[in-house]
Amino acid sequence: MEGFRLTIPYRVRIADINYGGHVANSAVLNFFQDARIAYLKQLGGYSELDIGGQCGIILPEAHIRYLAEMFLDDELVIGVRISQLSRTTFTMEYQIVRDGEVTAEGQTALACFDYQKRRARRLDPLFVEKIKAFEGLQ
Repeated sequence: MEGFRLTIPYRVRIADINYGGHVANSAVLNFFQDARIAYLKQLGGYSELDIGGQCGIILPEAHIRYLAEMFLDDELVIGVRISQLSRTTFTMEYQIVRDGEVTAEGQTALACFDYQKRRARRLDPLFVEKIKAFEGLQ
């Protein structure tokens, strides 16, 4: 998948299907989360609750663009990458492909969040360095 250094396979399950017989829009956010978790783990054993500096991440914004229906037992490939970094936030982009066809794409804004103090914090410098090295960002 061009432009994505990390991809994960996913087989659509019955729990992902809605009353219309296709993947529910809420399921696509779960697909994004699965890819995000894999990305953080690949980056250095991070998780959504631990990205270094005693912080996790919180998701204040998500966008999805649906391009084709997805169905039970579809074999998908989900690409994930980080496209933007700031002092306290980063943007992850996602693309879902089935048999070479893009079925959905989207992005999430993610903020560094101290769950003990219940406030946003700066991203840990080591976390930022690892992202830049993995993604080839400046």
